[in-house]
Amino acid sequence: MPEVVGASKASNGKNKGGAYVDRDKPAQIRFSNISAAKAVADAIRTSLGPKGMDKMLVELSKAQDIEAGDGTTSVVVIAGALLDACSKLLQKGIHPTTISESFQKAVDKGVEVLTSMSQPVQLSDTETLLNSATTALCSKVVSQYSSLLAPMSVDAVMRVIDPSSATSVDLRDIKIVKKLGGTIDDCELIDGLVLTQRVVNSGVSRVEKAKIGLIQFCLSPPKTDMDNQIVVSDYAQMDRVLREERAYILNLVKQIKKAGCNVLLIQKSILRDALSDLALHFLNKMKIMVVKDIEREDIEFICKTIGTKPVAHIDQFTPEMLGTAELAEEVNLDGSGKLVKITGCTSPGKTVSIVVRGSNKLVIEEAERSIHDALCVVRCLVKKRALIAGGGAPEIELALRLAEYARVLGGMEAYCVRAYADALEVVPSTLAENAGLNPISTVTELRNRHAQGEKTAGINVRKGGISNILEELVVQPLLVSISALTLATETVRSILKIDDVVRSLPSLPLMISNQGLSA
Repeated sequence: MPEVVGASKASNGKNKGGAYVDRDKPAQIRFSNISAAKAVADAIRTSLGPKGMDKMLVELSKAQDIEAGDGTTSVVVIAGALLDACSKLLQKGIHPTTISESFQKAVDKGVEVLTSMSQPVQLSDTETLLNSATTALCSKVVSQYSSLLAPMSVDAVMRVIDPSSATSVDLRDIKIVKKLGGTIDDCELIDGLVLTQRVVNSGVSRVEKAKIGLIQFCLSPPKTDMDNQIVVSDYAQMDRVLREERAYILNLVKQIKKAGCNVLLIQKSILRDALSDLALHFLNKMKIMVVKDIEREDIEFICKTIGTKPVAHIDQFTPEMLGTAELAEEVNLDGSGKLVKITGCTSPGKTVSIVVRGSNKLVIEEAERSIHDALCVVRCLVKKRALIAGGGAPEIELALRLAEYARVLGGMEAYCVRAYADALEVVPSTLAENAGLNPISTVTELRNRHAQGEKTAGINVRKGGISNILEELVVQPLLVSISALTLATETVRSILKIDDVVRSLPSLPLMISNQGLSA
């Protein structure tokens, strides 16, 4: 399958019939693609594990992030090792199709091995879920806060699903609100709605038994069309215009009050001011709390959380459109700003909010990414309720089992599957290297322990040796390992299929000028 860079062009190495004159070209193309992909994998290797450096994502790791949410570095490291194996197999003269089909057999067998060594998990087993979330947070910058962030992530997922029947988790039901100031210790999980927008009318900052309305129209005087102008020639006309504006806005505010609303959320408007000073004055007199500039993308979450319905016209503003909550208040965050919290919703829609705090943007963004990874790990356990050991244990077990499987096969397939098995040892080797251990002796000892039947023996980065990794509570969802293995193999097989690069023709004026002719 050629990798197309532009419009089709017959290369110098082909005759008119399209047959290759230069037989080495497909091999050269494959080696150049493999070298490029390996360079990325080698660059990312140093970020694997709790002792590794910070993450760097590529397209493959994005796919892993979408599927499992964790193992984004592992998938690239595995792909790099498999590409290295491919390069050596190609140099020995083995056909790319044979390598590709053998790798597919190896990954199918690998998924069977991983499934057989996994342990079933119940969503009611909170301790196991916490261990998985903590393991995911170990390799993050905010790992020292895992005792706070891991329980928060598990609680958040458990509140938005029905554990008895759930098969997946919609992470859009968990809203992460970033607020600058404080420390990560100040992060909190709130069963309700949190808004970063300020309360506009300072006179009303706390409302009990809140009846909340969400409007998508403006509380300001209507404007004329862009092409029209109104010219006021005397003060009497000006006074009449102002009286009409006042009556119009007062009527809007009275209808809002009549519906029983005491907390008003106003969607951001790009056409004109969503809220005029006069409207704010009337709302303040009627003791209605006002929060404006609600973003359009937040509307769905707000409606689901508090049970309100967005209102596009004042005629539709009725008591049935309002949501209800025990308390709506503006909270002061120790001098670092304010938040609006709406809690005690009477018809909660199984949503929660996580407030992430941090002293600067970098810390907040890293904390948000870490919480997202922990949420994804718990989501993986909801999708596929099984766990396996971490610390390189699955990869070394796979290497041993696939080497045994290779002996059953015959011919070139056996050779390719054996190469696939050897390539998987890159994960424990890299973990050992990044932890400051001797990779060769560590992997050799780990291989021996697994050969003796210790399936859960893995690299203990904290103690600097090999131990039963399950006893150390280093665990990960089965889905993470299966996804990493299958996606890495698919990527390598795709690269193997590329045997030519088709370059685009130069533009016509350039060709003419090169021939010394006037355009």
